[in-house]
Amino acid sequence: MSDPMERLAAIFERLPGIGPRQAQRFVHFFLRSSGAIRRELIQAMQQLGSGVHQCPECFRYHAGEAATCSICKNPRRDEHLLAIVAGDQDLAALESSGTYRGRYFILGGTISLASESTDGLRIKELLASLPGRTEAGLQEIILAFPANPEGDATAERLREICKEAVGTNCKISSLGRGLSTGSELEYADPDTIKSALDSRR
Repeated sequence: MSDPMERLAAIFERLPGIGPRQAQRFVHFFLRSSGAIRRELIQAMQQLGSGVHQCPECFRYHAGEAATCSICKNPRRDEHLLAIVAGDQDLAALESSGTYRGRYFILGGTISLASESTDGLRIKELLASLPGRTEAGLQEIILAFPANPEGDATAERLREICKEAVGTNCKISSLGRGLSTGSELEYADPDTIKSALDSRR
């Protein structure tokens, strides 16, 4: 593809939720913008590769020199609680609610109902982390997945897996239905998330 406008539009179309028309709008926005804005975008994209990495404990993407993220390093976080979420956006939503002060683990997605495959999910890494978390005082695992069929299927599978790993010494709960069926956690407002956390079962 030799046309730079078409090439850039094709890249934008790969982004989640972006169709051909929106991709074209982005291209034309940058065409109308100053060279400084285009350079700022290029610089920010380059820094994603060099200045952002994944925390080895929760697998959250974060910026900074330390390998471990600020949440996992924080000694004031509640070691008794572990929220397992699908992605970084869900972690950010729980954090912005201001009601959850425990630890996190990012699974890396949900189970596809079409294939029921767990490929790409960090189940082995989760299981490997549980003995250490239990020793540190873990008392409850919160399965914080979207209120949709994929989220429900993932929560059920993880409930079985985690129950085998931690036995009866640790409670395993799911978010309550403060979240409406079909909703994504990342789009929920803080009050809804607080309700879902308070009514977990």
